[in-house]
Amino acid sequence: MSSYVGVVVSDPELHSQFTQVELRTLKSKFNSNKTLLDRFAVGDLPPVLAKLNAFSGTFDADEIKSVLDKSYPDADQEVDFETFLRAFLSVQARGVEKSGGSKGSSSFLKTSTTTVHHAINEAEKASYVSHVNSYLRDDPFLKSYLPIDPATNAFFDLVKDGVLLCKLINLAVPGTIDERAINTKKILNPWERNENLTLGLNSAKAIGCTVVNIGTQDIAEGRPYLVLGLISQIIKIQMLADLNFKKTPSLFQLVDDTQDAEELMGLAPEKVLLKWMNFHLKKAGYEKQVTNFSSDVKDGEAYAYLLNALAPEHSTHGTLETKDPTERAKKVLEQAEKMDCKRYLSPKDIVDGSANLNLAFVAQIFQHRNGLTDDSSKSTSFAEMMTDDVETSREERCFRLWINSLGTATYVNNVFEDLRNGWVLLEVLDKVSPGSVNWKHANKPPIKMPFKKVENCNEVIKIGKELRFSLVNVAGNDIVQGNKKLLLAFLWQLMRYTMLQLLKNLRSHSQGKEITDADILNWANRKVKRVGRTSQADSFRDKNLSSGIFFLELLTAVEPRVVNWSLVTSGETEEDKKLNATYIISVARKLGCSIFLLPEDIIEVNPKMMLILAASIMYWSLQQQSDTESNVSEDAADEGDANSVTGEISNLSLDEASESSPSGQDQELVTKADEDDVDDGNNKDA
Repeated sequence: MSSYVGVVVSDPELHSQFTQVELRTLKSKFNSNKTLLDRFAVGDLPPVLAKLNAFSGTFDADEIKSVLDKSYPDADQEVDFETFLRAFLSVQARGVEKSGGSKGSSSFLKTSTTTVHHAINEAEKASYVSHVNSYLRDDPFLKSYLPIDPATNAFFDLVKDGVLLCKLINLAVPGTIDERAINTKKILNPWERNENLTLGLNSAKAIGCTVVNIGTQDIAEGRPYLVLGLISQIIKIQMLADLNFKKTPSLFQLVDDTQDAEELMGLAPEKVLLKWMNFHLKKAGYEKQVTNFSSDVKDGEAYAYLLNALAPEHSTHGTLETKDPTERAKKVLEQAEKMDCKRYLSPKDIVDGSANLNLAFVAQIFQHRNGLTDDSSKSTSFAEMMTDDVETSREERCFRLWINSLGTATYVNNVFEDLRNGWVLLEVLDKVSPGSVNWKHANKPPIKMPFKKVENCNEVIKIGKELRFSLVNVAGNDIVQGNKKLLLAFLWQLMRYTMLQLLKNLRSHSQGKEITDADILNWANRKVKRVGRTSQADSFRDKNLSSGIFFLELLTAVEPRVVNWSLVTSGETEEDKKLNATYIISVARKLGCSIFLLPEDIIEVNPKMMLILAASIMYWSLQQQSDTESNVSEDAADEGDANSVTGEISNLSLDEASESSPSGQDQELVTKADEDDVDDGNNKDA
């Protein structure tokens, strides 16, 4: 694939300061400005850099000029790409000083991957290697490469072909990747390797990892700080998988009333883990409150009390009587091993207060023995609050993962709780429609006064109406009050708007009409027909889509080699439909589509998810054409884009689309369906 080549910088040290995603973005900015200006000089840099998202709101052009004047006194000096990168780094370094920020090391629990600091924590690396050796030792493909020696770089070498990444994702959330879609050979060619890495990165997003500044080539190069940043998120998801009420209903024992239970349901898994730990510590007579997995546990006392409470048969007073923290930590780990908790950290890690490894340790204790009894009557009464139907739960999951994939500053753990103050919605709107949010009118969390939350949500509704969302009789207070149906309807329109804007931007030089749902359907049908395939979709509600054959033929049409048809079923039985649906999702991600639907969405023909799936494939296909044209002739990019990429869409007309969608059903996916949702939501609340 063309994306595997990446952007090459001749200076290796300079190249190492950026991920491929960052290099591609900056290269695009550099090329566009070089095209606009007859001669790109140092004097042109300040206004160009000031417009970059990295410096928006931090520097203005005058401040950037003062930073660059020291290194580049000659304003007429012509700027090449490497000079552009060095200027970027100069301003970035000044930004770190200005904010007083620190250059943090890789973290087990970070929700983003950053290139600010490249140091790695050897103890964490050893922990991840131990995790891989333990959980994947019997894997048919990987077992010949295991165990890995943590003292070498074998771990980073093994990650390069993408197989290990995919296997870890399936450990964290079983069934995420159809392993039939993974290329598993001893020696992979660049195309196959890139497919695995693309599948892994898109699947990582789909389980909740934030993968913003990392591309396939970064993993293929085995960059340690990026690899560990991503692996840490995947392992975190696996270790905390049971810390929710669906997996562990007995967690309701941690609260006394309905209000507390609702609050607990909205907490991040690591916060629930802290609450669980304090629950047992209080019962055991420990007088302190543990608020973190670092300074509060480094003396080992809390662990001694916790293990004595959970496993009294292994308890010993010698642990608490030991005065030396390192010796106490050693005894704690010995006691944990008797509970079959594998040792992923050392006494030194406890004493040093390694937050990442200590959290993993506590999570492992929870998995082996949570000490909660099955109080069925209490669990049943609280479980009545968890009455969301299956479709609502799936939509919440889809939108939550999508929001987190955007790289917003706030990580969302529960859409229905975390979005009620309006702040995250404003962050998302600013991502998908830059400049739409007037941050002077926004109230930043923590927000104690309810009317401040309403102000934020009113601003959200105002921007939504400016983006022409269907928001009949919807007010900001509906979001604050947690009206689930209205919130899901808003998020669906936001996701759809984002997808259509991406498609629109690919034809930015065209004078054609806006992309519609019917255009997407018509494009898909024409694409399938042109390669001699027989499937056609009447609409995104067409029940025939449940077999999966249409989308597999569409994927084949945009990339002939991506589907292995020997693995495809007829799609007639429920089991065959599920096999096809699972395969479709993995193949689409392997191709390069960032999607968040589940196999059930295809089997049940969820029209919203069918639209997003088709639009994602369409976007990938047109983007490949655009990239190819750019490589052929950067100077003629404007003309080429208008003549071919956009031609494939702009040649479509609404009349043409209507032939494929007779009643215009899919054009109504947003207008009528969401108005019904809004009306139903308001009637329900009335």
